[in-house]
Amino acid sequence: MKKFKFTIRGNDYEVEMYSLEDGIAKLEVNGTRYKVELHKEERTTKTPVLVRPPVATPKDAHVIKKSAEGLFKIKAPLPGNILQVFVKPGDEVAKGDKLLMYEAMKMENTLLSEKDGKIISIKVNGGDSVIQEDVLIEMELS
Repeated sequence: MKKFKFTIRGNDYEVEMYSLEDGIAKLEVNGTRYKVELHKEERTTKTPVLVRPPVATPKDAHVIKKSAEGLFKIKAPLPGNILQVFVKPGDEVAKGDKLLMYEAMKMENTLLSEKDGKIISIKVNGGDSVIQEDVLIEMELS
């Protein structure tokens, strides 16, 4: 036997369900016994259909935005630990030069320069932990 309490339109009901067999429930509501027939809705799929509004994408979402001060900021692509920094402020680097090595997802990754330029500042040191999108190095483009 299961007991339930319902409030419908401000009225309280105490319901005791005695049995449920073949779609017929025997229950007692506030002291009065009833036999109630349950209607089961048939579903054609077990997976619910999720309805979402379409995601609005700005027209220039694919364009890489340059920083206002003319610096190119190199950011951490994944969370990880900095193992070694190969450059120092003032160094001239060419596209493809090694900038630093970091460990992410149990793998050592070498971060290479995407552009030619001059290193302005290094925001991390060996042994530092970084999260995704942290600024690692700032460089001025040639």
